[in-house]
Amino acid sequence: MTIRRTSIKTLTKKTVWDIQENDVFRLWREAEKDADLKDNKRHYLDIILSAFELTELPSTRADAVRKFERQGYKVGFMKGLGNDEAKWGVRKRKITRVGELTYDNIHHITAAELLQIIDRNFGGGWDSLTERTQDIIRSYFDISSTTLPKNRLRNKGGIYEKRTAEKYEVLEIPKGTWVEVIFAKEKQTIYVDDDDTPGDDEPDNVNGTIEDNDNYEEEFGEEGELADDDNFDDEEAYDEEAYDENDYADAGELTLDDVVAAEDEG
Repeated sequence: MTIRRTSIKTLTKKTVWDIQENDVFRLWREAEKDADLKDNKRHYLDIILSAFELTELPSTRADAVRKFERQGYKVGFMKGLGNDEAKWGVRKRKITRVGELTYDNIHHITAAELLQIIDRNFGGGWDSLTERTQDIIRSYFDISSTTLPKNRLRNKGGIYEKRTAEKYEVLEIPKGTWVEVIFAKEKQTIYVDDDDTPGDDEPDNVNGTIEDNDNYEEEFGEEGELADDDNFDDEEAYDEEAYDENDYADAGELTLDDVVAAEDEG
């Protein structure tokens, strides 16, 4: 198997989900001396911002750094983004809603996390998802769903027992005296398209049988998923109670328009 070394130039909107915050600093630092970075900065940032939040810290003081670290950011320098003396916070985006699922990021979550995301969709169940969202999910997960009487849900030898024995994750959605059950498991065989390009939202070619909407009568009869080289030790005493939230009110997530404006000012 050939292992490819990731660089800014080889990063795509799919592979960017496989790297971590410290990798963003490393890849940007490695690219700083490359003239191609300046010429294609907007393109590279578009890819990074599809999976990460980038926020310029309002201050380089130790307390400002610690504040952002407590929010899950890794902090370091990224030259070429506005003020080169500024520190930046980088944080992986969290996928919490079904509308945020894409062919690029579906492989980034587990089956248990997928079912949590579906459960947040107003309790509507599998059929409440759009056809496109279902297709995105099915590109990476095997999905089975069925609706059964609550008192027959865990009958011996039934679909529930079979799926849990096969290590499927389970989501139960109560619907009166019935329960909709969604089973999800990552597919065992994934074929990755090596020619994947940024922004390509077509699913990878995958093999796998998807069983959908298991029939109740068949089951019961008619009865029914810090930048590693940056240190921020500060001689200034750190006073937890000295925080003023207004000191950070101007901090905001980076957008491509911000980068363009900064370049124009330069």
